[in-house]
Amino acid sequence: MADEQELLQLENLCKQLYETADGNIRAEAEKALVSFANSPDCLNKCQLLLERGNSAYAQLLAATTLTKMVYRPNVTLPLEQRVDIRNYVLNYLATRPKLTHYVSQALVQLFARITKYGWFDVNKEEFVFRNVVNDVGKFIQSGSTHHVMIGVQLLSQLVCEMNQSEASRSLTKHRKIASSFRDTQLFEIFQLACSLLRSAAGSIKSLDLNDNNQHSLLSYSLRLAHNCLTFDFIGTSTDESSDDLCTVQIPTSWRSAFLDVSTLELFFDLYSGLPSSLSPLALSCLVQIASVRRSLFNNTERAKFINHLVVGVRGILERPQGLSDPNNYHEFCRLLARLKSNYQLGELVKVDNYPEAIKLIAEFTITSLRMWQFAPNSVHYLLSLWQRMVASVPYVKATEPHMLETYTPEVTKAYITSRLESVHVVVRDQIEDPLDDHGMVAQQLEQLSTIGRCEYEKTCSLLVQLFDESAQRYQEMISSGPAVELAVEEGRLTWLVYIIGSVIGGRVSFASTDEHDAMDGELVCRVLQLMNLTDSRLAQGGCEKLDLAILSFFEQFRKIYVGDQVQKTSKVYRRLSEVLGLSDESMVLSVFIGKIITNLKYWGRSESIISKTLQLLSDLSVGYSSVRKLVKLEAVQFLLNNHTSEHFPFLGINSGNGAPSDMRCRTTFYTALGRLLLVDLGEDEERFYRFMMPLTAHFESVGGLLANANVSINMEEAKRSLIGLARDLRGITFAFSNKTSYMMLFEWIYPSYTPVLQRAVELWYHDPCVTTPVLKLFTELAQNRSQRLQFDVSSPNGILLFREISKMIVCYGSRILTIGDIPKDRIYPMKLKGISVCFSMLKAALCGNYVNFGVFRLYGDSALDDVLAMFVKLLLSVPQSDLLDYPKLSQNYYGLLECLAQDHMTFISNLEPQVFLYLLSSISEGLTALDTMVCTGCCATLDNIITYLFRRLVNKKKKNPNQVPDSEAFLCILELHPEILQQMLSTVLNIIMFEDCRNQWSMSRPLLGLILLNEEYFNKLRSNIISSQPVEKQEAMANCFQNLMDGVERSLLAKNRDRFTQNLSVFRRDINDSMKAPSNSPSSDMMNYG
Repeated sequence: MADEQELLQLENLCKQLYETADGNIRAEAEKALVSFANSPDCLNKCQLLLERGNSAYAQLLAATTLTKMVYRPNVTLPLEQRVDIRNYVLNYLATRPKLTHYVSQALVQLFARITKYGWFDVNKEEFVFRNVVNDVGKFIQSGSTHHVMIGVQLLSQLVCEMNQSEASRSLTKHRKIASSFRDTQLFEIFQLACSLLRSAAGSIKSLDLNDNNQHSLLSYSLRLAHNCLTFDFIGTSTDESSDDLCTVQIPTSWRSAFLDVSTLELFFDLYSGLPSSLSPLALSCLVQIASVRRSLFNNTERAKFINHLVVGVRGILERPQGLSDPNNYHEFCRLLARLKSNYQLGELVKVDNYPEAIKLIAEFTITSLRMWQFAPNSVHYLLSLWQRMVASVPYVKATEPHMLETYTPEVTKAYITSRLESVHVVVRDQIEDPLDDHGMVAQQLEQLSTIGRCEYEKTCSLLVQLFDESAQRYQEMISSGPAVELAVEEGRLTWLVYIIGSVIGGRVSFASTDEHDAMDGELVCRVLQLMNLTDSRLAQGGCEKLDLAILSFFEQFRKIYVGDQVQKTSKVYRRLSEVLGLSDESMVLSVFIGKIITNLKYWGRSESIISKTLQLLSDLSVGYSSVRKLVKLEAVQFLLNNHTSEHFPFLGINSGNGAPSDMRCRTTFYTALGRLLLVDLGEDEERFYRFMMPLTAHFESVGGLLANANVSINMEEAKRSLIGLARDLRGITFAFSNKTSYMMLFEWIYPSYTPVLQRAVELWYHDPCVTTPVLKLFTELAQNRSQRLQFDVSSPNGILLFREISKMIVCYGSRILTIGDIPKDRIYPMKLKGISVCFSMLKAALCGNYVNFGVFRLYGDSALDDVLAMFVKLLLSVPQSDLLDYPKLSQNYYGLLECLAQDHMTFISNLEPQVFLYLLSSISEGLTALDTMVCTGCCATLDNIITYLFRRLVNKKKKNPNQVPDSEAFLCILELHPEILQQMLSTVLNIIMFEDCRNQWSMSRPLLGLILLNEEYFNKLRSNIISSQPVEKQEAMANCFQNLMDGVERSLLAKNRDRFTQNLSVFRRDINDSMKAPSNSPSSDMMNYG
């Protein structure tokens, strides 16, 4: 009776969880159901809930709870129990035809999970979970549509599950299961799917696809075939977003299915015979079939296969009615793209009726481009096909004509004219402008840059004609034309400028001629003339999109025609000289700088234009020859002498100038100015101070305001001023990469202005808009970039700099720790980001090699001790899970920890027990991190700690009275908690033996010390691993361990370590070979031992 009550209560809780609108009731129900899932009799209750079948929600709960129980990484249900659950699920699905869709889906998921994770389980020398096709085949052979559908669903979900790796589980184990499944079952499942589809295709006329069951069965069968074809056959785990480049690595054993043309024809028949609700799936399968690896066929077979493929494509194009459905259209565009991504142009031109096929494809492309509002995301695939075909032209050896010179100009023309025609519709109907999707525009322009260079004369003459027409109309309308028509011309010119930049960027040196360069010159002249016209109107307000296009054009022009690699005799310059009087690169650079200054002056309100303009300035300031030419220009000298908000409003700090975060671009600006200043600066201090005058004036006024912080009148202005100053200085500090310039900067900022920055952190420690720029500035000052911090022997600057860094970290840290509870979604920006930057700053100072840290203790200076103590406090305030959850924080923390373990082991050995345990625990977590940098850093840190510990235990040497005494406490901690190092030994050995170990050398370094410190545990671990192997493999495994320690002594000398590392490489290879060998027993990993 009690059980009955409890089950009713569970059913009621499920109803509350899924149906109630009250968030509190739902949260309570969720809490109760979580505790149910963790209760000991949960398994029986789940079965009872399924048996009752009163509530679909309760059935769903039971199925999902069972799935979680089966899936728990650390607690495995007994084999008999899992087999019982599996058989129960199959029986339940077979006997309950009227299950709700989501319940049957959850049970199918449970079946797939239980099968995958029991794949290597053996009972009485039989793999108990592998007779999948037989067990599920009973559903399919039953003849009932519903049962067949369940059977196909089970197989489809299983294929998906086998293909999916889990972040929380071993990738190597997943690959072993997936490979075994691929080799033993997958082809049979694919053939089963094809036979179901063949029987459907044979009776397609008599199928009633309005019947939900018939429709669903066909849909599931197509999905099953698609899942088989998208299986990750060789374990590359490719990113699905780059699917257009994918090759399907079909195993050789599947050859027969692809040599048999009927497989290909089956899916073309299904496409033509099925309604649009199903036909896209047939096309998806064709996309995969078209992508099978080339090496599956010999040349003759491949030619035959591609011939049939092109015949099918031609058939679709000749009867294009089905392509009016967006899903069909999208998949067909993907199919066309695969024609060239997998086959060479030389092979395509040899297919039957190639001229008709390429004509149809060109017509389809042109029609698609003209219908620019229909399925815009599919255009990428069509342009990709033409881009690849055009790029292949120089390499085609076939005698048959490829005819691209006939059709490509038509495609180019269709793209250009359709984009121009779109502008009128966008302006008239106020619809979304394709130009606002910068990512898509950039991607399409990159493809057009190659396509447009085919028959370049035609492209250029078209662009010149369209540009001249538009520019003339624009000029006429500027003064008096209607606003709508002016907007249309601006939109058209925006597209043309983007396209001109793109085709100029498509120039490849080996395929370009003087005539082409002269044509580029024609186009460049027109854009520069347009720019002069638009710039003259900026005082009255300009067109943001058009100016962004001009910046994009400049970027492409700079890459091709400005810089160290460019031939200065290019015909481009000849044309520029004739038309605009720009006879050499310096004069062209002055146009660049003129535009940059104009934008900075007039576009302060547009963050996108300012950031792109500054990026262009930054790119120009990097090139060796161009930066020297730039410095000679009057405009650049104007920039260096007048970088104030009077001339460049974006440097203003008034609150109408946007949020403080918008000031980020100032760092880019000052980095570029710093580089330009550095060219001729040398040791000219007077010039440096003249350059710094605007910043000096700002610092003096901010310092005055902060000194009287009680008067809050101008505090907001002071705050914004200080944020700007910190960002500006960071840019200059980054650019000053030599010793002379850095020393000028350091003597300017210290001791005059560092107290101002510290005072700002004291006042606004709770506002990351202030603290982040200031802390990042100090981090940059601490960076010994290009050995710029090599101070003279008589200079105390290294120690003075470290003191300032120590003061800043202590000042920020002591205050940020006083902030109470911070909401989870604000914890990173409010607190963890600042702590992360502090860790980065401390690491830069400790590893910079410009401070002798022994001096601090010798002279009673507490700067080092204070900053290390603050590091500990900050670290303990961060939950350990956050250390790995935030990538920047984890990289900075583990980088700093590695530095401390390398040079400051005495500090680590004197830590409080709970702090030392926290450090070790974080290292243990980091060893299994997905970020290789973190994992490698942990190995190095652990190696330093283990080496120090080993030496302490082996050499009880005399103490030096001037040294910090080594604490015995941490030896005691490790004696009390031997399991910590044992766990790490187990983890490292497990990764090397059974995981996809990407940093084997790093892993090997701490392993020897761990073994020598835990010999007894290691021997026990070794025995457990050997005894867990199948009997026939135990001797080989024992030999592997024997060879691992062969010739290795009980020391951590470099020679001995290298010997161990070599042994470990052989050990890992032998273990892997042993695992690959066939066996009757389940494979496992070591987490079950020891």
